[in-house]
Amino acid sequence: MAILGMIKKSSTTKDVPKGHFVVYVGETQKKRFVVPISFLNEPLFQHLLSQVEEEFGFNHPMGGVTIPCSEDFFIDLTSRLRK
Repeated sequence: MAILGMIKKSSTTKDVPKGHFVVYVGETQKKRFVVPISFLNEPLFQHLLSQVEEEFGFNHPMGGVTIPCSEDFFIDLTSRLRK
């Protein structure tokens, strides 16, 4: 199952597989990604989340973590984490 291909319109938790969580990525228009929780243990992902927290705090109105970076950057980072 391709993790990055799991973009869905619904924001319910029942469409999120066990062991995964939702992030919204994009600088203007946000795209929904479902990623494994194991990413939370990865230093690169932790650094990205720390930068987001420092700049934007914990206000995530979309119901998931919002990461205001380019989709290309996020896809590149998560591709490296999967290897």
